[in-house]
Amino acid sequence: MTQDHRYAMIMAGGSGTRLWPMSRTSRPKQLIPFIESEVKSGDKIEKKRKSLLQISGERLEGLVAKDHRLVCASRSYAKDVIAAIDGLSQNNFLGEPVGRDTLNAVGFAAAVLAARDPDAIFAVLTSDHIIEPQSVFAQKVDLGFRLVEADPSRIVTFSITPTFPATAYGYVEQGDPISDPTGSDPTSSNTSGKFDGAFRANRFVEKPDLARATEFFKSGSFGWNSGMFIFHARTVLDAIAWFQPASSVGLAKIGAAWGKPGAEKVVEDVYPLLTKISVDYGLMEPAARDERIKICAVPMPVSWRDVGSWPSYGEILTADADGNRASARVMHIESKKMIVVSDDPAHLIATIGVEGLVVVHTKDATLICRADMAEQVKDLAGRVPPELR
Repeated sequence: MTQDHRYAMIMAGGSGTRLWPMSRTSRPKQLIPFIESEVKSGDKIEKKRKSLLQISGERLEGLVAKDHRLVCASRSYAKDVIAAIDGLSQNNFLGEPVGRDTLNAVGFAAAVLAARDPDAIFAVLTSDHIIEPQSVFAQKVDLGFRLVEADPSRIVTFSITPTFPATAYGYVEQGDPISDPTGSDPTSSNTSGKFDGAFRANRFVEKPDLARATEFFKSGSFGWNSGMFIFHARTVLDAIAWFQPASSVGLAKIGAAWGKPGAEKVVEDVYPLLTKISVDYGLMEPAARDERIKICAVPMPVSWRDVGSWPSYGEILTADADGNRASARVMHIESKKMIVVSDDPAHLIATIGVEGLVVVHTKDATLICRADMAEQVKDLAGRVPPELR
């Protein structure tokens, strides 16, 4: 099997209300151009703001052909999503009339790809993380593709090498290494190195308490569940038929209609009726107990930052001597540990003698809150006037 059958689907759902006031109903967090990146322009290196979705698309360079990249997101964001991903066509935009969680986003992509290419293998990637270095990410994703190309019954999950005992993430336990071409015999003497860095996945553990997270972290055999996978399209459709048969029927209708007249109407009628369930609960957990599927874990030793709140966004910014971080024009006098963000590079934000605050300025709303209370921004976003949501 050649690399011609490699595809990728970026999941770009979610509203990102913890990043209000920049994240709005009309422009969710994955479309906000607020990640500063260095871009080469002639002989100069310039700084340019990009969206998380743009960065997710660029991450696929050299791994998947441009016309093999798909995005699953709300139908209402079609124009902006297609503009954000270089080379993304309307036929590769999987527009959801309503969100039905991650299992159905995966099934949507699988149904479309299986109809298009019976040998399709696709990576499922997220659109709300900063992952560095790119070279390690690319190496591990390539390994994942090769594992499934060698054995289509495999499902690959990527686990992030943990840096602390986090309680906000699920965990994957790695088992025996996979060293033979088929992965059928963990005691095989074939040590060619074809799949070095790949393991059987023993189990998935949902967000543990601190004691268990500490135990997992110290063991060295657990990684954070990244929410990124590689599937053979036919395998994942079979698995959905086994574990979520009601959804399987609807997804088959969508796959049969895709690319034909009336396809949008089929999606509009069928998709809202699919059972809302995550890929972890609806697919990965039962698959881990099913002998028909081989689940592989590929640890990914990268910096993996979830940009889901203003404090987490602040972590990607460089701090000054007083711990202040900014993506804005700022002036501080005796202020410490501030996070300041603005969508207007000419607008000056000045502070005196304050500490541990988040300040976010937009043209029609400004947020000021304590950094340790930033989780409540989600509640605030639900209470502001409708025109500001």
